[in-house]
Amino acid sequence: MGWPFIGETISFFKPHRSDSIGPFLQQHVSRYGKVFKSNICGGKAIVSCDQELNIFILQNEGKLFTSDYPKAMHDILGEYSLLLVTGEVHRKLKNVIISFINLTKSKPEFLLCAENLSISMLESWKNCQEIEFHKEVKMFTLSVMVNQLMSIKAEDPARRYVLQDFLSYMKGFISLPIPLPGTAYTNAIKARKRLSARVMEMIKFRENKEEEMNKASRDEDFLDVIMSNEDLNYEEKVSIVLDILLGGFETSATLLSLVVYFLAKSPNLLQKLKEEHEAIRAKKGDGELLNWEDYQKMEFTQCVMSEALRCGNIVKTVHRKATHDIKFKEYVIPKGWKVFPIFTAVHLNSSLHENPFEFNPMRWNDKGKMNKKTTAFGGGVRVCPGGELGKLQIAFFIHHLVLSYRWKTKSDEMPIAHPYVEFKRGMLLEIDPTS
Repeated sequence: MGWPFIGETISFFKPHRSDSIGPFLQQHVSRYGKVFKSNICGGKAIVSCDQELNIFILQNEGKLFTSDYPKAMHDILGEYSLLLVTGEVHRKLKNVIISFINLTKSKPEFLLCAENLSISMLESWKNCQEIEFHKEVKMFTLSVMVNQLMSIKAEDPARRYVLQDFLSYMKGFISLPIPLPGTAYTNAIKARKRLSARVMEMIKFRENKEEEMNKASRDEDFLDVIMSNEDLNYEEKVSIVLDILLGGFETSATLLSLVVYFLAKSPNLLQKLKEEHEAIRAKKGDGELLNWEDYQKMEFTQCVMSEALRCGNIVKTVHRKATHDIKFKEYVIPKGWKVFPIFTAVHLNSSLHENPFEFNPMRWNDKGKMNKKTTAFGGGVRVCPGGELGKLQIAFFIHHLVLSYRWKTKSDEMPIAHPYVEFKRGMLLEIDPTS
């Protein structure tokens, strides 16, 4: 169970390659089996690397288990974050976010925005030999989200301030809650306050009469929709905006970087992907933009994205707590114990996946079968609602990337779970325009 109070928390969260389960889980599974007890985040805990138990935990959210994140995340994310709220409040906020996703996905303006920003970013690289890819695509995905959510344009300098605050915000998630100047925890709380103030200022401005003229010169965005929802208080409205931005830009940028990382090591797969996009482009007029029908033709691209999620593991685990004494097969989980279902362990399980450490998109030809053996977007009532929206903008970016550039990663590059995924060298790419 480790040291008093801190238990095995430091070892459990110690950074490791995200395409592996890491030394801590390797050692514990080898010694104790796929389900073992520990002391993590200041309490007794069950760690599950078992597929059936993980699904049981996810499907019984709100019945036998509840969300249970550390104090630092509560302080940073705020009272109304979708990650933390439960019951009726969770249902209400999630429905608002789902309505944003459904509304955005069906808008031609979203496809146009994602593609134009992709083309613009790739154009900006034409005189570069090296780029910090992960940093660049974070700006791309954030630009798409702030445009659709709040009508902030690509040329608006506010984008960079928002990105910088979100990066500080992210670093605080895994920090110790030490309220001293300069700590990741304190910086994250300050960043959240600045982001909240920015959103609140925009809401207040739009409520003023003088905004009526400004609104006439732009299309309705989702902030207008949120503001018109009378069931939400100001804090809930701000929290929804921040949740959509965080989920929409961070995970999408990470998946895009993982796709590029794995393809750099698999030239045959990259060529197959390029051929799919050349076939789509061959049927388009010169300069003609992509549409929904083109996206549906990107079948191998879908397989590549799904395999990058399985191998790269954007989300390692979630934090839950047992609300009752629970019996599952031969295990008893006592009431009040923390529970950590490990998604990575299932994704890299050799009894579920042949050659699990091999990047092989073809295994996704049987998508229905693979979906039952992976939980890249979580599950149950807290399944990530924005997966398809993220894949859509990534597919459009990949289309133009593979037709415009060749690339190489640094030899020592690797994705690292912090537990959120970063890259050892920031995905520094050597790029070369295609002829």
